[in-house]
Amino acid sequence: MKTRIFLTLLVGIMALSCTQKKKLVYPKTEKKIVTDTFFGTEVDDPYRWLEDDRSPETEAWVKEENKVTFAYLDQISYRDALKDELTEIWNYEKLSAPFKEGEYTYYYKNDGLQNQYVMYRKKGDDGAEELFLDPNTFSEDATTSLGQVSFSKDGSIVAYAISEGGSDWRKIIIIDAETKEVLEDTLVDVKFSGISWVANDGFYYSSYDKPEGSELSAKTEQHKLYYHKLGTPQKEDKIIFGEKEKYRYIGGSVTEDDRYLIISGGISTSGNRLFLKDLTKPNSEIITIDDNIDTDSYVADNKESKLYIVTNFNA
Repeated sequence: MKTRIFLTLLVGIMALSCTQKKKLVYPKTEKKIVTDTFFGTEVDDPYRWLEDDRSPETEAWVKEENKVTFAYLDQISYRDALKDELTEIWNYEKLSAPFKEGEYTYYYKNDGLQNQYVMYRKKGDDGAEELFLDPNTFSEDATTSLGQVSFSKDGSIVAYAISEGGSDWRKIIIIDAETKEVLEDTLVDVKFSGISWVANDGFYYSSYDKPEGSELSAKTEQHKLYYHKLGTPQKEDKIIFGEKEKYRYIGGSVTEDDRYLIISGGISTSGNRLFLKDLTKPNSEIITIDDNIDTDSYVADNKESKLYIVTNFNA
C-alpha cells in the first residue's frame, strides 16, 4: 500500500516538473514593520498581518495567489487521473483502537473518504453499533472539527471541544453521555487546552485572555488554568494557576485516583516545570515538584503519594 502511494506521488511530481513551461510570477507581498523582543533579541515579523485571515487585505492577497496557483494547476492534463488513483488507494474503512467509558465501548471510524473520523459506541459486549458524535455534520460547510473528548469519572458526562473554521479558539460542549442532551451553557474562548475531570463534579481547562478585535492574529502569551464546576456559569470559573505565574503554555491533569492535580508550565514548545496540588485538601498550596524548565517532564502515574515521572533530564 505504502509503495503504491509513493510511486503514484513520484510519478505526479516528475510529471509536474515537466509541465512547467514558463517561470511563475507571484504577486508582491507587502512587508509591514512588526518587531518583537525576545530575551533581548529583536525579531522581525513582517508578514504577521497575513495571520488575520478575515481581514480584507489577507482576502485580497489569497485571491491573487490563487490566480497564479490555479493558472498553473489547471494546465496539468493528468490531474483527474491522479486524483482517481489516490482516491482508490485511500478509500477503505479505518478504525481506531477502542476504549471503555462507563457501560460503553467507544471508537472512531472513517468509511474511507470522510473528511473527519466519526465517533461510535457499543453497549456491553454484544450491543449494536451507535453513532455518537459525527463532526462532519457539525456545520453546513463542514469546517467545524472535533477536538478532545473527555468523559467524567463514571462515563456519564462528556465534555468535548470543537474548532470552528480552523480556529485555535475552541468551544467546550457538555452533554449527557446516555441521551446526548446538552447539559449547560457551552464554554467559549478556550485555547490550547486539555479537559481533565475531577470525579463527575467538574474539570480543568486552559486558556488565554482573548484579545479584543484581533482574535486571530494577536499574540497570546499568558496561559491560565481554570476549574469549571458543573452547574455554574463560565464567568465564575476559578483561576487555579497562571494569574501571577507567567507561562505561555499551561496544562492541568488529574491523577486517576483524583488525588492530585498535576500542572505543567512552559515558555516554549520544549521544556516545562511541574507543579502539584493535593485535591484531598481543599485549601492545599500548589507546590513545585520539578523546577528545571530546560527539560521535558510529565507524571506518568501515581501510587498513593508516590509519583512516577518521565523526564529527559541527562538523557
